[in-house]
Amino acid sequence: MADEKLTNRWLMVAAALVMQMCLGVLYSYSVFRGPLMKEVGFTVKQAGYPLMASFFFFAVGMIFAGRWQDKAGPKKVAIFGGILLAVGCVLAGLMYKTVGGLVFAYGVLGGLGVGFAYVTPIATCIKWFPDMRGTITGLAVFGFGAGTLVFGPLISKLVISSGIANAFFVVGAIMLVGVCGSGSFFKAPPAGYKPAGWNPPTPSATTATKADWSPNEMIGNGQFYVLWLIYFFGAAAGLMIIGQAVPIGVEVAKLTPATAAAGLGTMALLNGLGRLVHGSISDKLGRKNTIILCFAEYLVAFLILLPNSDSFTKWLVGICIVGFSYGGYLAIMPSITADYFGTKSLGHNYGYLFTAWGVAGVGGPFMIDAIKSATGAVTMAMYYISAACVAGIILVFISKKPEFKGA
Repeated sequence: MADEKLTNRWLMVAAALVMQMCLGVLYSYSVFRGPLMKEVGFTVKQAGYPLMASFFFFAVGMIFAGRWQDKAGPKKVAIFGGILLAVGCVLAGLMYKTVGGLVFAYGVLGGLGVGFAYVTPIATCIKWFPDMRGTITGLAVFGFGAGTLVFGPLISKLVISSGIANAFFVVGAIMLVGVCGSGSFFKAPPAGYKPAGWNPPTPSATTATKADWSPNEMIGNGQFYVLWLIYFFGAAAGLMIIGQAVPIGVEVAKLTPATAAAGLGTMALLNGLGRLVHGSISDKLGRKNTIILCFAEYLVAFLILLPNSDSFTKWLVGICIVGFSYGGYLAIMPSITADYFGTKSLGHNYGYLFTAWGVAGVGGPFMIDAIKSATGAVTMAMYYISAACVAGIILVFISKKPEFKGA
């Protein structure tokens, strides 16, 4: 029976990898931006609105999906997310010639679809792997980061050979098959499940702990807001630089736009590896220590490498460190949510925490543009971001598994 359970739980990981790789198409939207500007005449900002909308509705979808999953199980939610994402992509192919149409199709429907599907493999895998939460979460979300490496070149070829509309149609078909197909494998473990040979840690007798917190209990506890700010600082720091990687290369390292763009694939790979490595490390080093490590990696890039990147190599190493560190937060934060607030309502609880990523995804680009406009140089923005990283480290020391003060 134990072997059967072991086989089942690794099947969840395989399905999670396939699904997350499909959902990683969200990061590949940048491939459409140039063709949209050239064919339709969108400005840089107009071409960016659908992606910003998709980030926001990704986070919104997580909240509703988490609540639904905790009640109905992961399979229905994952399949619904896949259908919604596929419909969004198909409609994007029909409506791409207007900003509003693309924002609605790709940003709202596509973003919601990703949000509904994204939470299911994470919550499912964490429940099946209480003995190695960080490692398995990192493995599951690795696919999301690595999806860019698959869909970036594919979409580029499709746009050139078949046009923007057909590229969206093909992506929609892939999402329908890939997301819905992999989602059909998901199921929650039986009540009281624990892997063979593993025993949960014994809680301290001096601390009033609670195994599973409801969403209302969680958001009524101050430690939730500490985690939210940590996630916000970590996500914003990464997203701001990732989104400006090419301009930083042009402005600071004096690279041509084409040369700088060539480094984005390597950064995407490090983003995916950062999820695997930091997730695994967190099982051994501890979640809090690993988050501090992520912030420290950021500081090396923001204070030493990127402001002084007078060569392609320094710039590439700098943005790769940022991508690597950023990936860590996507692996660690679901696991620490489970550590602090339990797994019974993990989908819903992590949905609430994930709003920190949503705010960072929408607000980050505005913040770095504002700082750059006010100071006249993108390098100054890195010093402000570094201060936020230091604040994040201080918050990690404040963070702790919450005490439950029940009736």
